[in-house]
Amino acid sequence: MKHDLARELYKTWRNNAKRSKHNPTDEVRERVEDPQPLQQVLNDLVSSRDWKQGIAEGTLFTEWKIVVGAEVAQHATPITLVDGLLTIQTTSTAWATQLTAMAPSLLKQISNSAPGALVEQIAIIGPHAPSWKKGLRTIKNHRGPRDTYG
Repeated sequence: MKHDLARELYKTWRNNAKRSKHNPTDEVRERVEDPQPLQQVLNDLVSSRDWKQGIAEGTLFTEWKIVVGAEVAQHATPITLVDGLLTIQTTSTAWATQLTAMAPSLLKQISNSAPGALVEQIAIIGPHAPSWKKGLRTIKNHRGPRDTYG
């Protein structure tokens, strides 16, 4: 099952809301006479809602080309980041093999470039294989032409 970052952030928010049993009517909003800088308000919002890790992980996806370099980014795309496992899909099996060989240095580069993002492991997958389920020579509920290869 494929998870996305927005769904994970929502689950975290929902679990924290249930745990804290926070009631907005209990808070007394303090009156602020002067306007505050937007950056300060956003920083306070991020820290109070505990969004730092989610924002760091989102930044990893949006700044992928800067984090890994233009050549690698042209042939590798981050797909998911769930429970510390970053899944990367490549354009060819040769690139998958190359990135698998350089996974430890890539992991170090990601941790240096995207602080706060929880990336503990990297899984690298190749491109999607062609489907043999359609066409003239298919048989219902069978694998297709490759079942006679040997």
